[in-house]
Amino acid sequence: MKVSLPASSSLEKQQSKAIVRPQWATVVMLSTIVLTGAICTAWFAKEGKITRIFAQLNALQEHPPLWLKVPMVTGEYLLFPSVLALVVALGVMKASPRPQNWSRWVVGGILLVLTTRYVLWRALSTLNLSDPQNGIFSLGLFFLEMLALSNGIIQLVLMLRIRDRKREADQVSQAVLDGTYAPTVEVLIPTYNEPTFILKRTIMGCQAMEYLNKKIYVLDDTHRPEVRELAETLGCEYMTRPDNHYAKAGNLNHAIAHTTGELIVVFDADFIPTTNFLTRTLGFFQNPQVALVQTPQSFYNSDPIARNLGLESILTSEEEVFYRQIQPIRDGAGSVICSGTSFVIRRKALEEAGYFVTESLSEDYFTGIRVSAKGYQLVYLDEKLSAGLATENMAAHATQRLRWARGTLQAFFIDANPLTISGLSPIQRLAHLEGLLHWFTTFSQAGYLLMPLAYSFLKIIPIRATTDELMYFFLPYYVVQLSVFSWLNYRSRSLILSNIYSLVLVFPIAFTVIQAMFAPFSRGFKVTPKGLTNDRFVFNWKLALPLILLFVATAVSLWRNLGLCMIKGAWMAEVDPITALQAKGIGLGWLWSAYNLIMLGIALLVLLDAPRPDGFAWFDLRRTVRIQVDNRTFWGVTTMMSEGGVEVALTEALPTAILPLETQVVSLEIMESQLTLQGRVTKIGVQSEFPTIRLMFEDLSLRQHRALIEMLFCRPGQWKRWNTPGELQSVFLLFKILFKPRILFDRKPEVSAISVSKV
Repeated sequence: MKVSLPASSSLEKQQSKAIVRPQWATVVMLSTIVLTGAICTAWFAKEGKITRIFAQLNALQEHPPLWLKVPMVTGEYLLFPSVLALVVALGVMKASPRPQNWSRWVVGGILLVLTTRYVLWRALSTLNLSDPQNGIFSLGLFFLEMLALSNGIIQLVLMLRIRDRKREADQVSQAVLDGTYAPTVEVLIPTYNEPTFILKRTIMGCQAMEYLNKKIYVLDDTHRPEVRELAETLGCEYMTRPDNHYAKAGNLNHAIAHTTGELIVVFDADFIPTTNFLTRTLGFFQNPQVALVQTPQSFYNSDPIARNLGLESILTSEEEVFYRQIQPIRDGAGSVICSGTSFVIRRKALEEAGYFVTESLSEDYFTGIRVSAKGYQLVYLDEKLSAGLATENMAAHATQRLRWARGTLQAFFIDANPLTISGLSPIQRLAHLEGLLHWFTTFSQAGYLLMPLAYSFLKIIPIRATTDELMYFFLPYYVVQLSVFSWLNYRSRSLILSNIYSLVLVFPIAFTVIQAMFAPFSRGFKVTPKGLTNDRFVFNWKLALPLILLFVATAVSLWRNLGLCMIKGAWMAEVDPITALQAKGIGLGWLWSAYNLIMLGIALLVLLDAPRPDGFAWFDLRRTVRIQVDNRTFWGVTTMMSEGGVEVALTEALPTAILPLETQVVSLEIMESQLTLQGRVTKIGVQSEFPTIRLMFEDLSLRQHRALIEMLFCRPGQWKRWNTPGELQSVFLLFKILFKPRILFDRKPEVSAISVSKV
């Protein structure tokens, strides 16, 4: 039975209706801006009532409650709360190296108490409302800080309900393995302009999945003859449509209308599943309430930030935080996010939800919300069962992130708004609110970068606090947060490195958030480019320009603040309290400027794309090989392998009689796979005292190519996780990056091209 979709004109009317209806989110934002502006204007104009209100608030700040005052003890005793909280947190993490329910409750409780204590102190004791100029900056900084803290507090609360489905997967997969549960499965691979060599990997990987009752469709939205030919050659179904309306969502909806499988699996054109993908996921659908199973996205190449910094084998990909920490939190709250690839969905539930959402750029996210609102359950299985291509340069990285930001914020303007759609529980709405707030915290990051400039150029003191107060109220909160941040996200990112990742695109994302709130549908779907190569360093001036301007301004402010601090420090004891407070503020300003200057310098290095002349991902994969050269046999072990070639460390030196080998064609047999390949030698060298040769494969047959793809990409359990550096090690890494940038000390294109994945 084929399913009929609404007519195209009907869908267009639905989208048009979503766009022209009253946009209450924009109205609320505009009203807030206008009201805030009116209050500030009245304050600057010394309007009587407004001025008296702020004068009274300032008096309260100068005389806070007794319990918000620093005890009358010496400095070393002021460190007691910090030391006590830190010792307890470290003790819990030592007893529970991986967060468990009890340890999350203890650490989360400590953080919530310290955060509440800090917020009360900031709100009732530190605001500088002595005049309009100081007051506006002080209140602005406080608002931005509370915005970021609210996002973190919601995460902490949700973290107490985290779920892990691996044991459940072990149980439900038995019925799939023994054949007692065998629903019909259709694997959909939507494609739009991806190179055919990338698409070929994905098709082969999908065909290698260990499940018989499946059918694979390539959904070509570009009507390419070469893709049709590829599908016919590999033996899968080819499908296209008369138009490209609604991008990926429209492509999927068209295919669903012409297929009948009980379960639908979606892979992006660059994602390759492991052979056990279906056997690990399908079992959950024995429960009729389960509508979707999402798995994490892994990547077989390094993201551009790690590669540009020369830290490919050290830094985890940016998405690791989301898939290690956020998605398990969402699963506990019943609000798993459909991520657009590597998921399985029940056809019946999708039909009830009205198919994939076409109103937004984030069709996957809002489709999951609609399905969840129908009463179905969304499941997150935290197992790496597929891998794809991470963005390959900073321009593509920016394109993808900005599309995510705009698409998510379109929630405020469509029917699938998780805050208003009927059918969701309060805890589900809270989890989705955290995801929406995440993009607004970009304003907080931008504010933290700009605020030190106010110290220098405007003599603003936005935080009124003594050193003792900072030690007693701020230090415990910050030290514990710094210590447990990486532990809570399962070692996927340190706090310091997380700041680098968010800093690179802070201004483009902030601009996109503003634009999305006032013109949410002004930009269409833009596909992230794949299969990119470059043979030289390329600096992204467009993304770098705001950071360069801010770097120069911050450097000047640092110089000015240091000078003022040194001058005033000499005679501070002889001046009035207000001037002394200003001098202390400038002292905090120069420390803040110095930190920002370091972070901005590293962010600018991130925007220098390193060479990547080889389009293949190279894997650190060990296999025994036998090489035939002129009727002579040599044995060795692979040190690196890719879809295009291999590097082998030989067990004996090559005799001079058969040299040189460059450009010669030799035969190589991978013993574990019983796979024989032909290749041309491109390099001979020595590595760790072993002779090495590198050869590039030639004339691969379809059988050979399949075997190679399955060996490189499809082995169950091959996509391992590794831990990000800790906070102290991250500090050393930052200084190493600054004083030893890749462009000066690692300029070899051949080395830069090789991306070694953890296998």
